[in-house]
Amino acid sequence: MAIKIMIVDDSAVVRQVLSSVLNEAPDLTVMAVASDPIFARNHLKKQWPDVIILDIEMPRMDGLTFLREIMAERPTPVVICSSLAAKGCELSLQALSAGAVDIVTKPQLGLQGFLQETKLEFWQIIRAASQAKIARQYKPKATNILIEPIKDITRMAHTTDRIAVIGTSTGGTQALEFILAQLPRTCQGLAVVQHMPEKFTAAFAARLNDLCEVEVKEAESGDRLIPGRVLIAPGGHHLEIQRSGAQYIAKVFRGPAVNRHCPSVDVLFRSVAKNVGKNAMGVIMTGMGDDGAQGLLAMRKVGSETIAQDEASSVVFGMPKEAINIGAASQIASLNDIPKLLNH
Repeated sequence: MAIKIMIVDDSAVVRQVLSSVLNEAPDLTVMAVASDPIFARNHLKKQWPDVIILDIEMPRMDGLTFLREIMAERPTPVVICSSLAAKGCELSLQALSAGAVDIVTKPQLGLQGFLQETKLEFWQIIRAASQAKIARQYKPKATNILIEPIKDITRMAHTTDRIAVIGTSTGGTQALEFILAQLPRTCQGLAVVQHMPEKFTAAFAARLNDLCEVEVKEAESGDRLIPGRVLIAPGGHHLEIQRSGAQYIAKVFRGPAVNRHCPSVDVLFRSVAKNVGKNAMGVIMTGMGDDGAQGLLAMRKVGSETIAQDEASSVVFGMPKEAINIGAASQIASLNDIPKLLNH
């Protein structure tokens, strides 16, 4: 049975182009289009879609307000179709935090050509969204961990002993917020690959930095992994961890997509297997596809502790499932338990 899609966007051109590209897929069908959430409401009275593709900035009612109403009334997979503008990035991240499962970037010019070039990936995003479990919303729990201030000079003089790396995709933005908000500033240094479009990762890191006790920043080459710091791989760039004496250093570079992704979880995990070994922990979390599975296996083979998120707490179980199937995970854990594991 075809996956039923509703498109809500105030641009007639965008609605037409999205409909055309989606209807090319044999298992996808656009059941309704609407120029704003008010018109969308009328369609929803007649039939409810499997996936909603939603613009953020629209007249009469903005997409973020509509999304929150949908999540309160009948949680439904929502994919944000957003521009790369700074305002669009920030609003889209708020939408992900409110329950949207993914972002499709919308260039200001050349939308049809862009979507034709990336339509296979676009179709996969919609298919994954249709299977996402989005009714369960994780919120950070209060923690009784005492967080002591750490002076910068103390942190800079600290010799890195252990680090952790996390790889995630669809559903990962909420999961990362849930995890990082519970970590104290004494936790081991972390590096993260979250599949996310270019320009969105800087805003994502800034948002997490405001919410968390740990320092969260978009990674730059030369950044050290030190206790209490989380480095987020920039969109459109790979992230590797290299060793410099007793310290672990980030290397950020442009390169071809690996497993259809840039940044790629496998690139990060393989570098950790090579340069960190048993002093690392690897965590693979919610997301579609298989990026990260082979890298996690490489980490396990050199003695790293390796963890896969369980199916019950994953929005999309694809990435953790593949890692489990090939024996890459030494442990399977619920999202609720991962903060404790990272801080033990």
